[in-house]
Amino acid sequence: MARIAGVDIPRDKRIVISLTYVYGIGKTISQQILAAAQVSEDTRVKDLTEEELTRIRTEITRIKTEGDLRREVSLNIKRLQEIGSYRGIRHRRGLPVRGQNTRNNARNRKGPRKTVAKKK
Repeated sequence: MARIAGVDIPRDKRIVISLTYVYGIGKTISQQILAAAQVSEDTRVKDLTEEELTRIRTEITRIKTEGDLRREVSLNIKRLQEIGSYRGIRHRRGLPVRGQNTRNNARNRKGPRKTVAKKK
């Protein structure tokens, strides 16, 4: 397995897909990285030369990924909670943050159903 930005990426997939295993890199950014590194998107990871890998690694160092990005996102959420904004309160309560309906849906965000005993 090739190791890029501290992540083992799959060997048998195309490089454009394998790079998306790194936190903070999606398909579009992956394509931009490969274009800047002058590597074909159709190449499999196992077929890459060491020189191509180093070019890809240098391009990825210019982008905020993995630990730095996770830290920044968590600090942003923490800041919203501390200032008491609406979004911060929604994060704290574990409810959808971006205005979604919660009457019927939002089960992923709210978790499994909690049944309440009926009163007679």
